[in-house]
Amino acid sequence: MYLFFIPGKGRWVKGCFTKHNLYVMSCTIVLCFSLSYFWNMSNGTWQNTPVKMYNTMRMTYKNPELLKPPRNDVLMVTPWLAPIIWDGTYNLEILNEQFRQRNVTTGLAVFAIKKYVVFLKKFLETAEMYFMVGHKVNYYIFTDRPQDVPEVALREGRKVVVLQIQNYSRWQEICLRRMEVMNHFSQQLFINEVSYLVSADIDMRFNDEVGVEILSDLFGTIHPGFYAAERRSFTYERRPASQAYVPHDEGDFYYAGAFFGGTVKEIYKLTKKCHEGIMMDKKNGIEAVWQEESHLNKYFIYHKPTKVLSPEYVWDDNLGRPNILRKRRFLAVPKNHAAIRNK
Repeated sequence: MYLFFIPGKGRWVKGCFTKHNLYVMSCTIVLCFSLSYFWNMSNGTWQNTPVKMYNTMRMTYKNPELLKPPRNDVLMVTPWLAPIIWDGTYNLEILNEQFRQRNVTTGLAVFAIKKYVVFLKKFLETAEMYFMVGHKVNYYIFTDRPQDVPEVALREGRKVVVLQIQNYSRWQEICLRRMEVMNHFSQQLFINEVSYLVSADIDMRFNDEVGVEILSDLFGTIHPGFYAAERRSFTYERRPASQAYVPHDEGDFYYAGAFFGGTVKEIYKLTKKCHEGIMMDKKNGIEAVWQEESHLNKYFIYHKPTKVLSPEYVWDDNLGRPNILRKRRFLAVPKNHAAIRNK
């Protein structure tokens, strides 16, 4: 027999387990964890395991409204135990070799509609410098002006695929249609050509390495404007009439629509759900406050990302350069919105 203490009673009482029982229970728990670990190893999930997972303490966020600065000795994870990716989270040399052995091809999809085609050259040139260096990449360019797509020198194993689509009179409508277009091509094209698909805004440029450390079943990127904000400050859609509606007491992070991705299968499911919500809103005469980004955030609340990218992966220098930001990997390009939109 053994004794245990009951809080509030101020005394010790006899327990009902013998030492033998406790020994058996302890062995069982250890065995379960061991079997789980080796099962994951055998199924390849170890390839996305951060190097610090087994030799440091995990830090979970009891308060999901705040993102704490990274620490060298702690793996940062969400409340649902998805790693938050900062500089140094992974041993990139090992990870790159693992993905090369798997012969992974990543698709990078961007929309260059109307005058936004002017951003393509800088986008592609910087992607060639920093995006998935050493790995195969298909650049999927959705545009209404295929004749204006610039020629850019590409590394071996990388190509540009131009996909012509129609434009719309309002830039908001263009944003909303992105989910529909990506959903269609996920089923018709991407599933046959790439393992992972990344959606990125075209009015951005790569400024530092963005590699296979981001790849996962489903990933989202914490919005640079809200990385340290409380949940009540997030600009979710708050009108119950919208399919993107998020109650004030729900939500983890506010994610940027500028950079998200995952396997083609998961992106198909995400874009299908978001497109259905957008079409339902349209039928009901309502448009979410931040178009497709609002629907994306609603989706991530109920379909948790398996990786969350820190603000290193989407940044705007107009927000300054806080000390926690070791790298600025994907940067907003300065522009005159009024001169670009609806032109």
